[in-house]
Amino acid sequence: MATMLFLAGVVLVFVGIALSIALHEIGHLVPAKRFGVRVPQYMVGFGPTVFSRRRGETEYGVKAIPLGGYIRMIGMFPPRAGDEPGTIRTSSTGRFSQLADEARAQSFEEVRPGDEDRLFYKLSVPKKITVMLGGPMMNLLIAFVIFGGIFTLYGTVQTSPRLSSVSECVDLTKAGQSTAQECTPDMPTAPANEAGLRPGDTITAINGQAVTTWDEVRAQIRANGDREMRIAVDRGGRDETVTATPIVLDQPKIGDDGRVVEDAKGQPVLEQAGFLGASGTPVRVKQPVTEVPALFGDMLVTTFSAVAKIPQKLVGVYQAAFGSEERDPESPMSVVGVGRVAGEVASSDEFGTPAEKLMMIISLIGSLNLMLFAFNLIPLLPLDGGHVAGALWEGVKKGWARVRGLPDPGPVDVAKALPLAYGVALTFIAMTVLLVYADIVKPIKLL
Repeated sequence: MATMLFLAGVVLVFVGIALSIALHEIGHLVPAKRFGVRVPQYMVGFGPTVFSRRRGETEYGVKAIPLGGYIRMIGMFPPRAGDEPGTIRTSSTGRFSQLADEARAQSFEEVRPGDEDRLFYKLSVPKKITVMLGGPMMNLLIAFVIFGGIFTLYGTVQTSPRLSSVSECVDLTKAGQSTAQECTPDMPTAPANEAGLRPGDTITAINGQAVTTWDEVRAQIRANGDREMRIAVDRGGRDETVTATPIVLDQPKIGDDGRVVEDAKGQPVLEQAGFLGASGTPVRVKQPVTEVPALFGDMLVTTFSAVAKIPQKLVGVYQAAFGSEERDPESPMSVVGVGRVAGEVASSDEFGTPAEKLMMIISLIGSLNLMLFAFNLIPLLPLDGGHVAGALWEGVKKGWARVRGLPDPGPVDVAKALPLAYGVALTFIAMTVLLVYADIVKPIKLL
């Protein structure tokens, strides 16, 4: 049974990934066709073709390696100045220029009579940007629908001021600790325990100031330092007040967004703050529709931050894969790792009810779409962001020419950046190989 559930989780997440890739390419396909560009091919995957069917002027199909997808548009690159479209003039400037010339020629291979005005490079700057952003924006829309539905219909996990546990003791040598701390005779009693707080108590006020969330409770305790504080609690319907004196410890710094602040190496920044030794109770709260944009915006910020840290995280992945270091649970994963995580969630009772497991897997698909959105905006070819950057530069050049009364400089020759694009592509391939290997020999474990 566990094996079947594991496979079901893997299949579900891979179907979600395949649909996300397919919709990403539709995000490119629809505006390209709308603007008149001829699109000979729409494919999900790479490598040998498994299935294809031609409808109209476009071949739609699925390829064997499900690591992406593409649409092929005619006239992606403009001819070099002075050349006729589709011709290759022998270059005297080396192999890099020859690569660009060959790419220009390939982009014209399927140009037919009557296609002269259906070439991608002839689109206006806004239309080029719309076509290239169509894919990432589709991933953003998928993620927004997924998380908007989860926020409003299923809810988000928040921590209430109702105590779920109270520490017995405090380890003064440890920065950041849980209420499950193992005690030794030399450890002092936790302030919450000494004050008589119990699991099930609901903190209602601290030093006369009402609190309704655990974040407010935590902020009050941390700011209070080692001064005595009065804590009002609801204990089984009775209002009681206890007095506690927190202990000041080195603890991870909490930012204004409620998250732990990290340094340049990804390690928590520590600060001296009050510690009580009690934990709130996680509860799921359905959010109003008006809260969705703010919650989704926070997720976007977190995603862009994660993308920026990928090079740094890859160092840790390499050290874990080829050394004895532990794998960072927040390190990037390949599709192999994502599938394994989905399988673990589906097959283990530790992740709650079937509905909770399903929500976790759907959330994983939503997070992947957010990552695809952010990653594709990197302004490097062959990513969509690289083409957008080229179009924006074209717009700047044309605008500057208009202001100065100069002739239209024409389209930007993005093909000149192809040597860099090949380097970026090789880097991505190496990154994928590393992540797949790490996900096999040193996978991220949720339990």
